[in-house]
Amino acid sequence: MNQMPSLLTVDAVLERVATTLADKFSGIFNPETISRYVNESYVALYRTARLNQHLPALTERFATDRLTALAQAKGAIDKPIPEVLFLCVHNAGRSQMAAALMTHHAQGRVNVRSAGSAPGATVSAAAAVLAEIGINLDEAFPKPLTDDVLRAADVVVTMGCGDACPVISGKRYLDWNLADPTGDDLDLARAVRDDIDIRVRALLADLTDQ
Repeated sequence: MNQMPSLLTVDAVLERVATTLADKFSGIFNPETISRYVNESYVALYRTARLNQHLPALTERFATDRLTALAQAKGAIDKPIPEVLFLCVHNAGRSQMAAALMTHHAQGRVNVRSAGSAPGATVSAAAAVLAEIGINLDEAFPKPLTDDVLRAADVVVTMGCGDACPVISGKRYLDWNLADPTGDDLDLARAVRDDIDIRVRALLADLTDQ
């Protein structure tokens, strides 16, 4: 059963995370903004987490990414390379595969994020079929879509989230019609992986003119 850690323990951990990020984002955000982002990120991840012992580390990663995206959207941090955001419903299958494949092929030429309109608890069969081609998803975790991440993106690729994925003017949107590889159907997951791989390579070539 997913039990809430003691509030004293949580508060102490989140305070340490906020202090670390305050140093990292010094001169960009005030400590109050950073503390708010850390606490919001923890609550958002806690809602779907199965194992709470990993939450402090995941919270720091999630809050860091959100604050970086916010700084980029505000122009406080440069964006030397294109930003691509992959969205699906649970951020457990299609968007995770697309993000991992883009990261793998781009080799630092594109910054990649992923999120879900209703994030699940764990990454699905995507991890197994990506492992078959040498891509590791051990560090991946489902994340909710937040406004800061959306606004930082140059290209937003949606995969079945429909009206739950908001549209912001000035962004380039692509909608990829893909099956949802839920459950243990590895053959379906492989087919979706291969389809996504073709699309990712084409998008990368378009973004990098290669």
